[in-house]
Amino acid sequence: MLFAVGGLFALYEAWHKFQDPHGIEGRWWWVPLAVLSFGIVAEGLSLRTAIRESNITRGSSTWMQFIRRAKSPELPVILLEDFAALLGLVFAMFGVTLTLLTGNGMYDAAGTALIGILLVAVAAILAVETKSLLLGESATASDVRAIEAALLGDVHIASVIHLKTMHLGPEELLVAAKIAVDGTDTAEEIVTAINAAEARIRAAVPIARVIFLEPDVFVPERATVPAP
Repeated sequence: MLFAVGGLFALYEAWHKFQDPHGIEGRWWWVPLAVLSFGIVAEGLSLRTAIRESNITRGSSTWMQFIRRAKSPELPVILLEDFAALLGLVFAMFGVTLTLLTGNGMYDAAGTALIGILLVAVAAILAVETKSLLLGESATASDVRAIEAALLGDVHIASVIHLKTMHLGPEELLVAAKIAVDGTDTAEEIVTAINAAEARIRAAVPIARVIFLEPDVFVPERATVPAP
């Protein structure tokens, strides 16, 4: 809402400036440049800190992958906010500088319009990512593979019939799976296999804290993850 309302208001202001463009007048013309210069430096330092902190958890992922796959929204939001603020200040500096040099207020209006478009775009990205986090994102592909390998690490588990994962929080993952067992296994063997599988899953993916495993008789046509 913050980015969306700010972006729409900037576009509203840009529309009025396009309707009635005018230059920057008065002896205090240098004040906007000084304020924008200070803002660019401050936001640049803030963005550098956000990048440094994000690199700790980003690993080998690209920045776009990091923003899309992050299960904790704090760092992506801060990154986008700092990036949008810095780029917005650059747009403002562009508009103000050209307006001061040419006396044409259309440059100021164009800078304001670019800021509005930028804020609306960031709002849309945040809305999509926040929605996925609220509805519950599944585990990453690497975590899913690790869970499947952990499940199949027992002779009593023939295959994985179904596997569903969902993040309950940034550091809490729910795992629900239907596993195929041999119809000749005893109840004690199945229970032992399930307990061992849960332990392997937690060892492979520590954030998998809620695990539900349902045994079923092995039917090859129903299995989604075949045994190795």
